[in-house]
Amino acid sequence: MFKKYLIAFLISMVPIVELRGALPIAIGMHVDPLVAYIICIIGNMLPVPFIFFFARKILEWGKDKKYIGRFFTFCLEKGHKGGEKLKEKAGKGLFWALMLFVGIPLPGTGAWTGTLAASILDMDFKSSVIAVMLGVLLAGVIMGVGSIILFGGLGVMFS
Repeated sequence: MFKKYLIAFLISMVPIVELRGALPIAIGMHVDPLVAYIICIIGNMLPVPFIFFFARKILEWGKDKKYIGRFFTFCLEKGHKGGEKLKEKAGKGLFWALMLFVGIPLPGTGAWTGTLAASILDMDFKSSVIAVMLGVLLAGVIMGVGSIILFGGLGVMFS
């Protein structure tokens, strides 16, 4: 069982996939949904402080480097676009917009992008982490319920 927990935890830390991919996989591997939810939340939130404090600096450093420049520039632009969309839609409700941005499980709107956007927007650390955490909790509920319905309805589970 520990192996399944570790797989879910590690997958939930991967950018783009995050909790949104890890939770259905864990539930499909017969991990108790509540345990899977907790493991995936912890895994998804673990990189957040590092992303907030270091990702922007690393991406700005590497954007003009020969082999990594294009990818780093893409990441910066993605974070900047996400941040600008949040600003436009949110106005003074930036905290709630960030929470919903992270919480609605669509591609490219997870904790990684949300935290990078918060960093680029110079939001304070505490409110950024709380908004991202609430968003991850929301995404986990949506993905967990959807996974339980899907796997229960199909009767499909991984071994």
